[in-house]
Amino acid sequence: MITDPVGDPADAAPGAGDLTELDELVTRCAACPRLVEWREEVARVKRAAFRDQEYWGRPIPGFGPPDAEIAIVGLAPAAHGANRTGRMFTGDRSGDVLFRALHEVGLASQPEAVSPHDGLTLRNIRITAPVRCAPPANKPTPAERDTCRPWLVRELDLMRPTLRVVVVLGGFGWQALLPVLADAVWQVPRPRPKFGHLAHAELPATDGGTPLHLLGCYHVSQQNTFTGKLTPKMLREVFQQAKQLAGRRTS
Repeated sequence: MITDPVGDPADAAPGAGDLTELDELVTRCAACPRLVEWREEVARVKRAAFRDQEYWGRPIPGFGPPDAEIAIVGLAPAAHGANRTGRMFTGDRSGDVLFRALHEVGLASQPEAVSPHDGLTLRNIRITAPVRCAPPANKPTPAERDTCRPWLVRELDLMRPTLRVVVVLGGFGWQALLPVLADAVWQVPRPRPKFGHLAHAELPATDGGTPLHLLGCYHVSQQNTFTGKLTPKMLREVFQQAKQLAGRRTS
């Protein structure tokens, strides 16, 4: 139970002066009753394998350095992954695949993520999501997605001085992100860019600054990685391309 809840992201997010302040506000969000009830119920009931662990059970802030040039935008926290550990993609099979690939291309300090205290650091990349609470059946409603949008708008605004590339995991994240970018400082072309693996769009900035590169990637869900729709090689290629577009030497 959050003792000092934030009721409306649209009111709270724009006032965050930096990412540390924004992340703290995110963790106190209680704007969506269905999501609040679900995330807290999961944290109480727990999965048998994690019975002895204390679940986070709150919204999940972004993870990574504030001056990153690359951002990863996913879908929403997993009920027994980030909702348990309190860190994006940490403690579940999807995260195992993601962090191994990031480590292999030099964007993460280690290939595994099990808890916020495991020593993992990200290099020049930050992970975030359009929905910050674990949703039932992993499916937030359009209204929940839209209510959560101001958090991501402000996060990208605060990253604006350095942000050059956004890697979007999955079609939901892609569709959710496009209006976020339009609410920030980038022009979304019409017709809107279509999602696909390795889809690439360059969005000009309305503030006269550098454009933003948008890269599509199949989501790192078990449905995709277990069936071979997304292979480790395919995932590495996406992040190698992201590094190249950001102007960093690949490794």
